[in-house]
Amino acid sequence: MSATADDCGPLGILAGGGPLPGQVAAAAIAAGRDVFVIGFEDFAEPDVIGAYRHELVRLGAAGRILSRLRAEGCRDLVLIGPVRRPSLRDLRPDADGARILARIGRALFAGDDGLLAAIVRVLGEEGFRVVGAHEILREAVGPAGVLGRLAPDSQAHADIARGIEAARALGAADIGQGCVVQLGVVLAAEAIEGTDRMLARAGDLAQPGPGGVLVKLVKPGQERRADLPTIGPRTVERAHAAGLRGIAFEAGGTLMTDRAACIEAADRLGLFLYGIPSAHTEPPE
Repeated sequence: MSATADDCGPLGILAGGGPLPGQVAAAAIAAGRDVFVIGFEDFAEPDVIGAYRHELVRLGAAGRILSRLRAEGCRDLVLIGPVRRPSLRDLRPDADGARILARIGRALFAGDDGLLAAIVRVLGEEGFRVVGAHEILREAVGPAGVLGRLAPDSQAHADIARGIEAARALGAADIGQGCVVQLGVVLAAEAIEGTDRMLARAGDLAQPGPGGVLVKLVKPGQERRADLPTIGPRTVERAHAAGLRGIAFEAGGTLMTDRAACIEAADRLGLFLYGIPSAHTEPPE
């Protein structure tokens, strides 16, 4: 382990679902840094985090979470993996959890980005530094341009442009990060249900003609250290099942759980993958 990594102490990983918590852990270890994983019960996948030092803790047990991170010497934290927002009744906060919820305040009832920004702030006040997963998983950040064999045609580019407009509006209201557009019509917008269910709705609403496009963007002003848009092979498969012909995502601001597998699935199923240059996602002056 390098002196720099050793000086920083182990990287604490607050793990929700999906494969990314394990990929963050593996990348940190490959860079010479130890890790300790707090897996949120009912969300973190045992097969993903089981190879690393970890403890499963329920989401509301903030006292246990903070004490374990401190006992392990973790100062830097990564928040990674989806976690469904529980009701207050289901959360059952412990004493520290209630104290932290009081400090989060109204953000608890805001959109996901408002809540995550408040969590990042409170963790900072507790003496931790939150690091973006994209700072650890640099190879997982989606690049600009066409990935794979297929490229968007002029109609698809028009749908992408319409999707950028719609996604900006959704993001500005802290509602969601994506939408599906077909022939200039927004078929579905992402909200609390997530991308998979949005894609299912879009499939039910598809119109005759060329298939639609899934567009995913970082929300304007989003706290990028938590909840960046994410695309995986399953996203590609579900987009195909919904009758879409492509996926466009914000380059430099989207995590791909397995880029090679995403490209393979897109090529096999006849979809394009397109990284939107960040200059095209910015609102006009």
